[in-house]
Amino acid sequence: MPLWLIIVLVILLVLAVGGFLARERQLKRTRPAFERRLAQVDHELAAAAALDRGWDRELLEATARRVSAERLGAEPEQLTLIEVIDKPGTVDDQAVFEVELRGERHRVVLGRREDGDWVGA
Repeated sequence: MPLWLIIVLVILLVLAVGGFLARERQLKRTRPAFERRLAQVDHELAAAAALDRGWDRELLEATARRVSAERLGAEPEQLTLIEVIDKPGTVDDQAVFEVELRGERHRVVLGRREDGDWVGA
């Protein structure tokens, strides 16, 4: 194998390894911001889906706070709608909230009754 070809191959290998390492460092540095933004977008999507289906967001949050207080013994410090499950009909609909209380995170799932009221599931 000619010497010039070996030199070109070594240079290409060094460039490839250097590019790989640089990309890994960039991903490591930007990953936390990406994950925070992704979580925010997921929450916004769940809220938009609930609003789009005509669900009363204030009623959902009030019910989630009441159910959280009953189950956890205190009013939640933070309440975030994270998922909307809209199955055919209204009885099988669910809203999933992430509740933060005393530094711990809990999930509260609400379901719908036949009369349309939300209750803890």
